[in-house]
Amino acid sequence: MYHTNSKREFSIKFQPQMQILRPSIHSRRANIIVKFQDLYGFAVEGNVDDVNILNEVREKVRQQGRVWWALEASKGANWYLLPQVSSLAEGIALKSSLKLSTLANAITLKRLIRKGIPPVLRPKVWFSLSGAAKKKSTVPESYYNDMTKAVEGKVTAATKQIDHDLPRTFPGHPWLDTQEGHAALRRVLVAYSFRDSDVGYCQGLNYVAALLLLVMKTEEDAFWMLAVLLENVLANDCYTNNLSGCHVEQRVFQDLLVKKCPRIAVHLEELEFDVSLVATEWFLCLFSKSLPSETTLRVWDVLFYEGAKVLFYVALAIFKMKEEELLLAHHVGDVINILQKTTHHLFDPDELLTVAFDKIGSMTTNTLSKQRKKQEPAVMAELDQRLRRLNSTKMDDLDK
Repeated sequence: MYHTNSKREFSIKFQPQMQILRPSIHSRRANIIVKFQDLYGFAVEGNVDDVNILNEVREKVRQQGRVWWALEASKGANWYLLPQVSSLAEGIALKSSLKLSTLANAITLKRLIRKGIPPVLRPKVWFSLSGAAKKKSTVPESYYNDMTKAVEGKVTAATKQIDHDLPRTFPGHPWLDTQEGHAALRRVLVAYSFRDSDVGYCQGLNYVAALLLLVMKTEEDAFWMLAVLLENVLANDCYTNNLSGCHVEQRVFQDLLVKKCPRIAVHLEELEFDVSLVATEWFLCLFSKSLPSETTLRVWDVLFYEGAKVLFYVALAIFKMKEEELLLAHHVGDVINILQKTTHHLFDPDELLTVAFDKIGSMTTNTLSKQRKKQEPAVMAELDQRLRRLNSTKMDDLDK
């Protein structure tokens, strides 16, 4: 399915063609489960309604592609390489130093990205707007190749865990679950584990890096996208050994759920439901294990441009979309089933993102940063207490 050259470039044979999915008359009548492969090679199961939704979504993607190509023709190939403006307030603040046309471009770009980046342009746009290209430019051209050669054959706790997780990363995928796919994913993950010893490797990164490999054209570009994601886009310490940053994000999310979806929050508290039961995987894997791949990548389009606040918008939107159904749930298991069924069949990214950005209310990066700082002391105290209990247990075992 894929082949590599000396630069380790990948050719995705199934990606550029957005074929119309046509269930048979028989299946339409019986409304049976339809199996097909999505744009990125993942096997998908859904009913005929899901197939119809996907066809509508792909037609919208084609229309968006025409908009992007028209802008490239009129404004130039790299028209979107401009100072990033992620909110109207920031736009007003920058107005004195930016030309009006540049500000207009920024607003246009934000709207376009929320509607989706065409798959064929996605690697180039992501690499530029995320900051990955700038990060790569600060080191020698041979940095990634030198890194992979330098660490080849070295064994660490991180490499052992990576080797353990490779066959469990999207099993059955026509390229990722092959010797070539495993080798490429391993090189990216191992190289990053040596670049940042504080992170090393954390379970969840395998899914993120795997999806980056499918989108980007080279291993090297996937590596730099992973680097900018962990070092600039996401909150600090989300993937360190104690996952302190992830614990903070979960507490912030719980607070946001209370503010943005109070009825749901009250009901879940009555059920003694901990949102981290579902949200931890969402935040660690950036929805790559939960949402269909084409929907996940639409979320990532916005994530790489607007930052980590997008994860909160999307997570809240998933709860909001199923508010009435969740309020009727009587058990923790019911809540989990509702949310899992919802995410696995969210084939329409526009539906999800419309709720996220139009029905949740505004959240600024500064507000989230303040909430993180507020939650950090309690998280660190809790983690310290866990460590003390663990050490105490170890000491008791030694005394026996």
